[in-house]
Amino acid sequence: MAATMGVERWEGTDVSVGEIERHLADLRSAVDEGGMIRTSVLTHLAWVPPEWEERALETLAGMAERHPSRTIVLVPQPDAGGNGIDATLWLNAFPLPDSGRRVCSEVIELRLRGSLCRSPASIAAPLLIADLPVFLRWRGQPPFGQQQFEELVDLVQRLIVDSTEWPRLPAPYAQLSAIFHRAAVSDIAWARTTRWRRQLASMWPEIAGVRKIRVTGTAAQAHLLAGWLRSRFEKPIGLEHEDSERLIGVELDGEAAPFPPGDPPQPSDVLSEELDRFGRDPVYEAAVGATV
Repeated sequence: MAATMGVERWEGTDVSVGEIERHLADLRSAVDEGGMIRTSVLTHLAWVPPEWEERALETLAGMAERHPSRTIVLVPQPDAGGNGIDATLWLNAFPLPDSGRRVCSEVIELRLRGSLCRSPASIAAPLLIADLPVFLRWRGQPPFGQQQFEELVDLVQRLIVDSTEWPRLPAPYAQLSAIFHRAAVSDIAWARTTRWRRQLASMWPEIAGVRKIRVTGTAAQAHLLAGWLRSRFEKPIGLEHEDSERLIGVELDGEAAPFPPGDPPQPSDVLSEELDRFGRDPVYEAAVGATV
């Protein structure tokens, strides 16, 4: 990956959306004068509770060059003193190969204090870039049915989650499936099963007779693999799960499946691939439906 250089930065406390737009325009003007190329292919919203902030920013930094965008990071702080918005704006530049020019993308980090956490869509909407797709990355389990989540889902074309981050699986999949008709959904836990699904599919037709699957991996990967097989074969398939931080083994009726080739992708690579998807994934939706 080419080297990244932070170009311009601004911070403000108790700011309005109008002030944010004004200072962002000032930063862009400074970049334009320096001969940078500003470009965005999408608006990337990210709902990032404080406990996820460090990991989220690391992931975003790893994929920004591949998807120049306006990234709006919403950090809810409901217990902070008072109601207000604290903002940090910065522009990143990436050298273009075989060129003396650099392309620039924008990051808007907003700390929403107090009651503003309940109405983030009204804050984010004026900052979206017109006529470009809007993606929402939600860290942790979404609060299905609550105002802040429902408003943001109505604002975007695609919701990206990682059900590995959710407790008490598979129950939350029922709530997730209820929003499939409102926004296309990507699940990073599902994306991390891709190598194994290809490997298992290569075992056709013998695999069609499987009655029980044992998965050594995260709970999300175990439930999604079992749901995938149930939905493909349209029959009950039992599940046993052995917890592991990554997917390292699958057994079919007690027989170990061959380990798939390749290495697990990095978090930024997985998110980057999901930002290339625009339509619904009926195979994933069917797998989710078969988990509960």
